Amino acid sequence: MPETPTSGSSEAALSLYYDLPTFSSLEEERRHRQERLAAAFRIFGKFGFSEGVAGHITARDPEHTDAFWVNAFGQPFADISVSDLLLVSHTGEVLHGDYAVNQAAFAIHSGIHMTRPDVVAAAHSHSLYGKAWSSLGRTLDPITQDSCIFWNDHVLFDDYTGVVNDPEEGKRIAYALGEHAAVILRNHGLLTVGRSVDQVTWLFVTMERTCQAQLLAEAAGTPVVMDEDVAAATHALVGSGFAGWFSAQPMFDQILREQPDLLD
Repeated sequence: MPETPTSGSSEAALSLYYDLPTFSSLEEERRHRQERLAAAFRIFGKFGFSEGVAGHITARDPEHTDAFWVNAFGQPFADISVSDLLLVSHTGEVLHGDYAVNQAAFAIHSGIHMTRPDVVAAAHSHSLYGKAWSSLGRTLDPITQDSCIFWNDHVLFDDYTGVVNDPEEGKRIAYALGEHAAVILRNHGLLTVGRSVDQVTWLFVTMERTCQAQLLAEAAGTPVVMDEDVAAATHALVGSGFAGWFSAQPMFDQILREQPDLLD
């Protein structure tokens, strides 16, 4: 086996050693997305991202691309297994599963999946530091290496009008998101999107921690903000889709070892 690349290796070099998964059939790809989605919910549960019945992660079906897999309304993240997932169309019809879908999940995620055909998965929850930061009505600053993941790749949705139950509101969020990887929903929380469930899970976890880091730094003093050229160069290394997928692998490996029943 070749020697593992050093930490200074480029994404291109890393990708020679760590290939994204490939599939021989749509059924195999669907099962993979379902397993990663169930694992993502367990990760959210482990990190304490639950807040009552709020929060949802979706994964586009690889065959029926106008539908997505999502959690049932009211089920704890920490209990979700593959067999619990619902398949919901972009018009709100439950195509697979026996439970109700969260209306806010449908409203937000249908707008994103319809507007962004490149998006495979999206994640949102009312995590503590994300919702605290969202109340400030600001985007994040490049004050740490990890915050550079979001340099010029996240936006603020600066128009909270209450609980999102209208699909038109979801479309407005999708429009504000544009081509970016994340959006801060003012007075609400965080939302991340990407090309895989793994990527959006990592983006959400690290964005939550980035909010925590900036809140702590600003409480202690005045953080030093990086120069734009340094932030941009750092983002090029740590902010790509492959980097997000790769960074998520330890979390997914660990949750699968600890909680293999999520595959049921």
